[in-house]
Amino acid sequence: MDSDSLKLAAEYLSRARTTHRRLDELAESIRPEGEAEAYRLQRRLHKNLTQSGHGTAVGHKIGCTTPVMQEFLGIPNPCAGAVFGPTVIDKTGAVDFASYLHVGVECELAVRMSRDLPKRAEPHTRESVAGAVAAVMCAIEIVDDRWLDYRSVSTATLIADDFFGAGAVLGAPNTGWQSLDLGAISGGMSINGTSVGRGLGGDILGHPLEALAWIANSLNGRRSRLRAGEFVLLGSLVQTVWVNRGDRVEINVEHLGKASILFE
Repeated sequence: MDSDSLKLAAEYLSRARTTHRRLDELAESIRPEGEAEAYRLQRRLHKNLTQSGHGTAVGHKIGCTTPVMQEFLGIPNPCAGAVFGPTVIDKTGAVDFASYLHVGVECELAVRMSRDLPKRAEPHTRESVAGAVAAVMCAIEIVDDRWLDYRSVSTATLIADDFFGAGAVLGAPNTGWQSLDLGAISGGMSINGTSVGRGLGGDILGHPLEALAWIANSLNGRRSRLRAGEFVLLGSLVQTVWVNRGDRVEINVEHLGKASILFE
């Protein structure tokens, strides 16, 4: 994408998000071709959103890291986006249902970084990233289907718009997580007291820290890095569930506790 196309595409995406309007696939002349261009456009979108008062990115999300989500979206590889500060809730809270276009929820594992993860001679592995994890948390990812028909939108365009990302509820941090078998952890989600799905930590690319290594390498390849203090939503243990006004969502993850949110 040349600079003019990048500017026009970012303006379209940011204007739609800040004015609460549905999106259509980008015109072919300003559509990213492949993931490298998608992440370039995403970076420009983040700049626009921050300048328009949407806040700054304080964390990352990774989509399509579990078989259930890859099958649901028909995308076989992980995709990353940003999470902005004003959209993050601590443990429990309530949000305005009308502030979303088509809101859904996911049951996630998340980590908080203790230090930066810069590029190194060899790609990061799950073992190399473990020492940079300050805490592990349960989390609810809030997703918003901002599209007229997301199934007709290219993966590159979905990535450029933060891959449905709309916020998160972060559970209490477990700083003694090293004693846990993260791959064996079981978690589930309920809506209004009714279970809507369960999964295991190992569903996330075989082990949750494999997802963390993936995004560390992805960012390094884009001349960026995971930074101390940031959090990462590693992937959903259950398929996305779309919610209605008045729904109360709760997740309960073994050894990591609970988080909840009410859509008023």
